Amino acid sequence: MHFNTQIFDSNRKGYFYAVTFLSKLVTNNSTSIPEIKCKSYLLFYAETNMGNGIQASIYFLGLIYCFFGLSVITGCFFRSMAKVVQQTRKIVILDPDTGAEVVTRERIWNYTLADISLLAFGTSFPQMSLAIIDAFQNLGQLYAGGLGPATLVGSAAFDLYPIHAVCVVVPKAGTVKKISDLGVWLVELVWSFWAYVWLYIIVQVWTPNVVTIWEAGLTVLQFGLLLLHAYAQDKGWHYFSLPLPREDRPEDWVPAETRYSSLQGGSHGDSSTALSEFAPRNRTVDIFSIHSNEQADNVSEPVRQRENIETFSLDGDLNVPAGRKGVKIYLVFLQQLKDALTMEDYERSKNRSVPLRSLKILWRFINLPWRILFAFVPPCDIAHGWLAFTVSLCCITGISYVLTKLTDLISCATGINPYVIAFTALASGTSWPDMVASKIAAERQMTADSAIANITCSNSANLFIGIGVPWLIGTVYNRAALGEALRVHGDGLSFSLVIFFITFFLCMLALVLRRYFFGGELGGPRLWAWITCFYLMFLWITFVVLSSLKVSHII
Repeated sequence: MHFNTQIFDSNRKGYFYAVTFLSKLVTNNSTSIPEIKCKSYLLFYAETNMGNGIQASIYFLGLIYCFFGLSVITGCFFRSMAKVVQQTRKIVILDPDTGAEVVTRERIWNYTLADISLLAFGTSFPQMSLAIIDAFQNLGQLYAGGLGPATLVGSAAFDLYPIHAVCVVVPKAGTVKKISDLGVWLVELVWSFWAYVWLYIIVQVWTPNVVTIWEAGLTVLQFGLLLLHAYAQDKGWHYFSLPLPREDRPEDWVPAETRYSSLQGGSHGDSSTALSEFAPRNRTVDIFSIHSNEQADNVSEPVRQRENIETFSLDGDLNVPAGRKGVKIYLVFLQQLKDALTMEDYERSKNRSVPLRSLKILWRFINLPWRILFAFVPPCDIAHGWLAFTVSLCCITGISYVLTKLTDLISCATGINPYVIAFTALASGTSWPDMVASKIAAERQMTADSAIANITCSNSANLFIGIGVPWLIGTVYNRAALGEALRVHGDGLSFSLVIFFITFFLCMLALVLRRYFFGGELGGPRLWAWITCFYLMFLWITFVVLSSLKVSHII
């Protein structure tokens, strides 16, 4: 992502004044050091007159509030994706005995490809789209835009450790969720690890700090190879798959609880369930909810039909007159807006304690502006969910763009090294949709496949697409227009990768041990789930601290 040059100027001045300050301490000189004003602002120029401390505080609060917005819109994204995956096609076969035509329906989307190309690719779309936009903005420059490959490693570390840490404690106490298809997971894991080995090879070994056209092209091509290899493993192709058994997993990619539509009904072939089923009206993702012993596990609980509500479907409903479809779409949007304004669902919260209910109401009130804004996202019943899917991705990208600007300003106002900001605030901001989506999958799906696949495949997508496509754009333009190669900043990459690989193996070791002792990667005894959570967060903090010290030339 693009950082202003004022940030780097601010850091150089910050180092100068830090040295001056230390020298004055030694000489007992009490002369005060003038504050360096940050000239960058977000909305209006008067922000620069507030003082760096006030500026940084305001921007940090804005950063946190953007996280809340990402949580809400990622919930919309997940529901639209679930609708897309439910789409089926009609298959007509002849009965060998009677010769009569038998009409059946089969799913269009493969379980594994949905995890990689919809879930992982979709939640990684903010990083990829922003990187591509940045590449176009920097056309004609000798150096690629953004902070370079080291930042990408920081984003991968956030995906790997904090998101795993959250997913481990999401299932209710005593519930164990495991990966049902170890073969597919191993394929995805190997590709995720190889992606960063490949990054080191092209940046530090073959052509140090230079990216050629064929290197960028091979980087993009490898995402397609990942899809092909994972599909081959899922289908058990000979010579291309590992001979590992697949355990039982649910037929539905997302259980019925997540099949939300404000006003849906009618049994049409594009859905695997009757569209008269209704999901909970609480459409905001509660990113802070952790199951307790008292909570019922309602993942597999059938969703009951609401009474006194006219049900209909917008997908393939050929019996509805065209004149009435516009009215029904209007009613859907109206219901979505009504749900957004509803502070609490009484039936779902009447058994909660007063403090917990108060916190839930406060949480929904804080998110009210986001809920109202995203109530205008098209319903998931239109175009099999693709319209809602696309609009949700655009909204996620928009918020992520604001996040990058806020991190620019925080670095400018505080004088903190931009790489440190990138390892922490920027990485967590652009990876927040990954966390929310994995949290939803870990909470609502019967297995751990999608939650963990989203983590590993997001890292692969971030590198192969998120950095491969921008590099391909830059290398082709520089070669054609300037006759020069594209250069990249590889400072600190080797050290960050060494720390990343060490902590990577320690993270995988924790998952293997959980599988051996508790029978699954997620959930299990509450105490050990929290111990694993803190252990994984410790790995992330270790990576961030050591990498930050390295880029600051302290170690």
